[in-house]
Amino acid sequence: MSEISKSEEQWQAELTAEEYRICRQKGTERAFTGCYWDCKDEGVYRCTCCSEPLFKSTTKYDSGSGWPSFYQPLNGEVIAEERDDSHGMIRVEVMCKRCGSHLGHVFNDGPNPTGLRYCINSASLKLDKV
Repeated sequence: MSEISKSEEQWQAELTAEEYRICRQKGTERAFTGCYWDCKDEGVYRCTCCSEPLFKSTTKYDSGSGWPSFYQPLNGEVIAEERDDSHGMIRVEVMCKRCGSHLGHVFNDGPNPTGLRYCINSASLKLDKV
């Protein structure tokens, strides 16, 4: 996997204003508003910014949070993690390892088999349906 590096001007030209705000400026969409929070379609969820495959639909579940939630990424090589202590909380931010795009956060309150909940912004994802 080769890393992608672009200027902020390039990202702004390629992404919608909402995608840029969320993916490049670490924003968050409101709960229950993204196009994938309640999506049941099968396929692979890719990074909006670089198309890297990130999650399979078979690992998606309804967490009740209002964001797409997955119990594991496609593999351990696609997600980067970083401590996030913004907004008066301590969380673990998850990013696309290939391009650095902000995806969301991971929590330790998910289902088996991992016990993890990757809470991801719909704007950070593109679904390739099968």
